[in-house]
Amino acid sequence: MDGHRTSAWFYIRYYRDVLAMIYAINTINETPELLPNITLGFCIFDSCMSEFRAIRATLQLLSGTSRTVPGYNCQSRGQLAGIIGETMSSLTVPIARIMGILHYPQISHSAALSTLSNKLQFPSFLRTVPGNTLQNIALAQLMEHFGWTWVGMIISDDEVGLQGGQQVREAITQKNSCVAFMERIHLRYSRGKVLQLVDFIQRHPVKVVIVHSAEVHLKVFLEALYTHNVAGKVWMFSAYFVISPGLLTRQARMVLNGSLGLIPYTGTMPGFEQFLYQIKPSTPLGDSFTKPFWKKAFHCEWSVANGSETKMAKEERGQPASCTGQETFDRTTLSLFELSDLSYSFHSYAAVYVFAHALNTLMDCKPGQGPFTGGSCADRTEIRPWQILHYLKNMYMEANRWELIHFDVNGDAFASFDILNIQISQNEDFQLVKIGKIDPTATEGNEVTVNMNSILWNDGTATVPHSVCSTPCAPGYRKAAREGEPICCFDCVPCSQGEISNHSGAVKCIQCPDRQWANLRQDQCIDKLTEFLSYEDPLGLMLAISASLMIFLTASILCVFIKYRNTPIVKANNRRLSYLLLLSLMLCFLCSFIFIGRPNKLTCMLRQTAFGLIFSISVSFVLAKTIIVGIAFKARHPNSSARKWLGSKTPSIVVISCSVIQGVICFLWLLRSPPFPELNMKSYHAKIIFECNEGAAIFFYCMLGYMGLLATVSFIVAFLSRNLPGSFNEAKLITFSMLVFVSVWISFIPAYLSTRGKYMVAVEVFAILCSSAGLLGCIFFPKCYIIIVRPDRNCKEHIVGKSHFGRTKTE
Repeated sequence: MDGHRTSAWFYIRYYRDVLAMIYAINTINETPELLPNITLGFCIFDSCMSEFRAIRATLQLLSGTSRTVPGYNCQSRGQLAGIIGETMSSLTVPIARIMGILHYPQISHSAALSTLSNKLQFPSFLRTVPGNTLQNIALAQLMEHFGWTWVGMIISDDEVGLQGGQQVREAITQKNSCVAFMERIHLRYSRGKVLQLVDFIQRHPVKVVIVHSAEVHLKVFLEALYTHNVAGKVWMFSAYFVISPGLLTRQARMVLNGSLGLIPYTGTMPGFEQFLYQIKPSTPLGDSFTKPFWKKAFHCEWSVANGSETKMAKEERGQPASCTGQETFDRTTLSLFELSDLSYSFHSYAAVYVFAHALNTLMDCKPGQGPFTGGSCADRTEIRPWQILHYLKNMYMEANRWELIHFDVNGDAFASFDILNIQISQNEDFQLVKIGKIDPTATEGNEVTVNMNSILWNDGTATVPHSVCSTPCAPGYRKAAREGEPICCFDCVPCSQGEISNHSGAVKCIQCPDRQWANLRQDQCIDKLTEFLSYEDPLGLMLAISASLMIFLTASILCVFIKYRNTPIVKANNRRLSYLLLLSLMLCFLCSFIFIGRPNKLTCMLRQTAFGLIFSISVSFVLAKTIIVGIAFKARHPNSSARKWLGSKTPSIVVISCSVIQGVICFLWLLRSPPFPELNMKSYHAKIIFECNEGAAIFFYCMLGYMGLLATVSFIVAFLSRNLPGSFNEAKLITFSMLVFVSVWISFIPAYLSTRGKYMVAVEVFAILCSSAGLLGCIFFPKCYIIIVRPDRNCKEHIVGKSHFGRTKTE
């Protein structure tokens, strides 16, 4: 650093990194087991944060002259082992390009730009700190740990800031969080532009702001935040920002209270603090920065020439006292080195040890066992830079027994990050408190460890601030993105039927398995209820009781007809057909029981086929009775040709022929596509319907259609015979019974198709009972009434009326 520069431009924080390097060199030179008989030296240049000065210093180191000559080395023999530095990534890039061309090794102790990991562009660059890629992941993991999903970003307006900012944004987005804004800052910005950024930050509702910029760009910005009283924001600094109170004004420091920052993992440097106590301008440390440091530490001035004015006289005139070089350190003076955070100084110290171990390994090479052509070793009197680079890339060492250092294929060190919390007390005491660690190599879920009790936020409490655009959705809900807004701004909508979300903040709902359904809160899948028409069900029990009563009633009527079989009213209605019709009606009522209970393969096959066949037989008997009644009245004249159709053959032919057709339909049904039991999971969302699949539906509808055809024919024949003479007209009763029968089954079709599950079965059972009861009531109740209640009407004269019919064989 130039001697004429004022102490205001001298940053002790950076000088500490230089002292750490000098301390490491001195320690190694005093260690006989490491590089015996070899003394390490150094040459230090200050780039003053200027790219031009950094390049010029690099060329001076390579050429060995104050007037730089690119590609030329005027030194008698190669003495430069490599370069340690630069501090800032933006200055490291041009140096690394030059060093890469000439294959000189370069180790940086703080440049984290991910581009520097590209070995095609920077083949000789290494670093003791992790690259930005790990840092970006670490920032996203830290956000996730605190539950922050909505943050802002401020980046430096240069290549390092823009590239790093995009990488941080991508890492945050992968964690389902989002960056509300990304604003730029630079030390060359006008005050008006800085104030615009301050106003924007103050008005924006986001609570957490990530800063990815070097500290030099933020000094004026932080001061403006303090002046405009911008509060309520949590600042989270990447490792690119060096947390150093000595680099900032009082106003800028106060803004940082409660902020968080990342620094590369820091090891120990035994004896470093004692080394700092020994610094004196008269001590031959070999650096030119001691006097500028002395000026700033003790607020004095070095005399250019021997002056006669005393120190006391200068103080009385308000001028800085002259530096004597004998001033003594105390704790207050030593605090200027900010020993609470030795992060980058430690990595500068480690970089020296890496070079030393590489040189030591090179010197220990045995001929024939070397890594170069033919097992050769490097020439100790003329070491080439590319040979040192080879040993550096394969370095795997334990530096001073406290830190394991090695590089990956990209020249990046394997390292973790420490998490710091900036805490400023009421007396403005600045403290950096280590609150946790981020280890990207740890097992998933254990990367971040934080001691929450050690954190003090900017509001002075231990409560974690909230920074979310939308509150995480509760279980049972999912995120629904808002159009045109970031992914962390969303609405919470309930899961659809049959879907659940069992944790907060679910992006999508999970479909329950077929045999399960979502509970009312839609946060858990539960087993579906299996439903069928059972005898334990009140509906099934009621239908079973009704069927039993109807069977009992039908059997009672059959007993009455058998007991009074010789009475005129029983004889007039064809006793044999009446008995068979009553038996078939009993079977109709009995087949209702096949529909009730757990379905199985046998009951499913019998349900519709037995019902269709039995009902067809019953309707066939009714049709036969109707035809016989009509023939009987037509054959009242002795010479009528209709008399030949009277007898038992006609009803038998009618019943058999009509039943055979239905039997063929049912047989083909069972042969081609028989019904089978099935678990229906589609009809109801929350239930499993245990039902009978009817197989080919065409057979079911053919069976119903044929039965309807028989009923319609019976109704028409009975209707045409309704005006036959006689006070008791059987045709009228059959007409009315068929009208009831057809009405029931016509009503059944829409009711059956509009129901599901056990209610569909119940509708069919109800139709069976109603239609059978209609036949029983309309045909047989009037006869039973005459037989039991009005026996006086049970005579031939009352049945045939005033007209006299010839004797017919109707029995």
